[in-house]
Parts: sequence; C-alpha cells; structure tokens
Amino acid sequence: MLGTFPISSPQAPTTASPAGAEVESTVPASSQGLWELLSEPERWADRVADFLPQLGKALIVLAFFWAFYKALRPALRRGLLRSRMDDALVQLLVDSFLRWSMLAVAVVMAAGQLGINVTAAVAGLGVAGIAIGLAAQDSIANAIAGITIFLDKPFRVGDWLTTNEVTGKVAEIRMRTTRIRTRQHTYMVVPNKHIVDTTIVNHSMYGDVRIDIPIGIAYREDVRAARRVILEAIEGVDLIRGERSEVVLASLGDSSVNLSLRVWVDDPQKETHAHFACLEAAKLALDAAGIQLPYPHLQLFLERLEEPAVESLRRALVG
Repeated sequence: MLGTFPISSPQAPTTASPAGAEVESTVPASSQGLWELLSEPERWADRVADFLPQLGKALIVLAFFWAFYKALRPALRRGLLRSRMDDALVQLLVDSFLRWSMLAVAVVMAAGQLGINVTAAVAGLGVAGIAIGLAAQDSIANAIAGITIFLDKPFRVGDWLTTNEVTGKVAEIRMRTTRIRTRQHTYMVVPNKHIVDTTIVNHSMYGDVRIDIPIGIAYREDVRAARRVILEAIEGVDLIRGERSEVVLASLGDSSVNLSLRVWVDDPQKETHAHFACLEAAKLALDAAGIQLPYPHLQLFLERLEEPAVESLRRALVG
C-alpha cells in the first residue's frame, strides 16, 4: 500500500511513486527557486546584494559609451565639415546614425553584464531585422536615395528647382524625403526615390537665370522696329538686368513671326514675377507703336468658275 507523506507549506508539493520508491518533486527547478525566494523574505536582501554589482557594471558601461559619444561628437563634426560634407548629412551621420549605433552597442554590452543571454537576443533581432527590411523596401530605397542626394549634391537647402513638373524652393532635406515650398506657397513632401529617378532642373546652381519670353508679330511688321520697341519697354522693369536683355528671331510660324525676348534675373525667386512684368510691358508697348500681334486665322480664296464647268457639275448631280 502506498504511504502518505506530509507536505509542509514552505516546500514544493510532491507525489508518490507507484512502487513505493522515493518521492520526487514535480515542480520545475526555476519555480522551486521562486517559491523558496518568496517563502523566505530574509533571502531577498542577499539576492539584491548579489545583483547590485552587476547593475553597477551595466550602468558604468552605459555611462562610458555616453561620455565617449559626447567627447567624439564635436571632433567628428568638425572633421566632416572640413571635408566640405553637407551640413545636413553631417547632422544625419553624427546626431542620428552614430548616436543610435553606439546606444545599441552599449545596451547589448550592459545586458551582458546583467547576465542576459545577448547571443540569442541578437539572433532574434537579426531575424526581425530581415522581416522588417522586406516589409519596408520603399522606405529603405528612399533612405538610400537620400544618402545619394547628400553625396552627389544635385541641390542644397535654399535652392530653387523643378522636379516632377513642380517648381519650388528646397526647405529641408531629410533621410527619406525632401521638403519643397512651391511658388503657390504650398508645402510639398517628395520621396527621395522619386527625385533621384527623375530629371532635376536646378535654377540656383549658377546664380543668374535667363528667362525666354515668346512674342509673336504679324508677317507684315518690321522685326527691327519690334525689337527696338520691346527693349525700350522693358527698361522700366527693375526685376531684370537690362544690360543683358535681347530680342532674337526664334522661328517663322504659320501665322506669325515668332520672337524671343531673353532677360536675366539674379535671383530665381524673381523669375515668375519678371516674366509677367516683361510680357505685359512688351504687349503695351507694341500696341502703342501700332505693331500687330497676330492670332490664328484662315484665308478663303474664291475663284470664278466658268459656266460650262458649272453646267457639267449640275448635270452630273441631277443625272
């Protein structure tokens, strides 16, 4: 017959073996340790005392990496700026990439001091990183395009550019997107991948910008007289550099002689305003000078038909 064994409250529960063998505990060792720790409060202080040195080492590791980053950051920024690297890229590398990389290393080393199995944790993070990378392909592509923009420098903050059929001033360049303030005073956010994959027109790269304004006159008008009238008219436009202005014969159209007024501005921001002002001044001056501005039209010429031809056509239709 199986015997019964008394079980005291601080001890783990036991079960009897079928052949009268010695009874073994069915509770896992980790649960036994937790049970013993909870049932014996006097051991808490010992456990805390044993943990404090490990915690102190972990805090020292974190403090060391933080102090090292603070000491390295100014020197690294100065070195990168001396190499003529873009300030936005320097800020991205030093204030974001370097800081978070050092923080990740510090956390892993601090976790090792606390007795955590960092190898398994790093392996798990690697698998999670692969899954996140596959799910965020567009974001990664935009980030790589942002690095390309920083290194290639097709434009800078403050430049006026045209991309994706939109013209505006670059307000901010970030890792994933570029922020542009348009001429309509709207704020446009463009993914860097779209900018890299399309043609970019930088209006600020060389300073002065030339504006070509098409103007058509009738075929019967004198080109030299029209040129003189237009150049005199735009002298009153203070947005342009008048000494470089010219009027050239661009082409001969179906209904007009097409002239091109070429003016220069020293700031791309003035480009639209200068275009409108010069076009209005030229129109008013040409009207005042009596020079006709043509519009598309058709001329119909009727010739007298001989009587026999008309009679023959009538017979053909009737018959």
